[in-house]
Amino acid sequence: MTTGITNLGEKRLVLVSGRAHQQLAQDVAAELGIEVVPTTAYDFANGEIYVRFAESVRGAEAFVLQSHTAPINQWIMEQLLMVDALKRASVNSITAVLPFYGYARQDKKHRGREPISARLVADMFKTAGANRLMSVDLHAAQTQGFFDGPVDHLWAMPILVDHVRGRVDLDNVTVVSPDAGRIRVAEQWAAKLGGCPLAFVHKTRDITRPNQAKANRVVGDVEGRECVLVDDLIDTGGTIAEAVKVLLAEGASSVIVVATHGVLSDPAPSRLQECGAREVVVTDTLPIPPEKQFPNLVVLSIAPLIARAIREVFDDGSVTSLFDGNS
Repeated sequence: MTTGITNLGEKRLVLVSGRAHQQLAQDVAAELGIEVVPTTAYDFANGEIYVRFAESVRGAEAFVLQSHTAPINQWIMEQLLMVDALKRASVNSITAVLPFYGYARQDKKHRGREPISARLVADMFKTAGANRLMSVDLHAAQTQGFFDGPVDHLWAMPILVDHVRGRVDLDNVTVVSPDAGRIRVAEQWAAKLGGCPLAFVHKTRDITRPNQAKANRVVGDVEGRECVLVDDLIDTGGTIAEAVKVLLAEGASSVIVVATHGVLSDPAPSRLQECGAREVVVTDTLPIPPEKQFPNLVVLSIAPLIARAIREVFDDGSVTSLFDGNS
């Protein structure tokens, strides 16, 4: 006699998606060789959201993908409802996949009486029933500590570096951080590009005025060099556009802008098109509709990276191994 029953079933992976970025979900599913679980989702007249999965997910390892694009509050709420629905449908585990983590920039208090919104988002996913979070290039790595459970922090850097390496002269390239706070990321980029020089743009920011910063001067040698300006996201494009202009004014021969997340809120497309950058390279962690696209924009697919990470989690493998032991 044994003290339990062992069933003959095997683990089952399912991928569900909200409505925010369905193309990315389809691309991830294609990489995994599966289909997205059919889902009914719509809004009631007063704006409330309804979701229901069209097939059984009982006992499955569920991954629910939603990138927090505008209108951001709607899509966060929809994903929370999908997590709750999965929990009540008796799945075995739930991983909330957030290619772009909403409110990630509000990860600390700059002044009194402010929220720490990134922590609240993590708490909401935990309360809804998520066992695990997965995100790409968090604004601050310590945001991983806001969630009480495993957090897979994926890096888009390998995908972006592969593209840039073929677009610049590695003997005449300088990696530039748009501000002193992103130097660590710039150092990693420089190492990936063969140990090239670093520079950063000194800027000032008024914390009482969102989305506004002024680029002042460049610290480092950029004259006559091809510059790769790296950041985690581009929102209104003001900081990046000013940085590009300062670099060109300091004698840079060309500037390629690279960022993981293309938020591209107005007037970013016009700013980036007119600032003088040779290319603006982003991934598709967020949907980029036609009205946000412009001639020098390059969009790289993040689906292969997310699919590999999902597979590692499902197979009890190592997500860290995808990034040379770093994550």
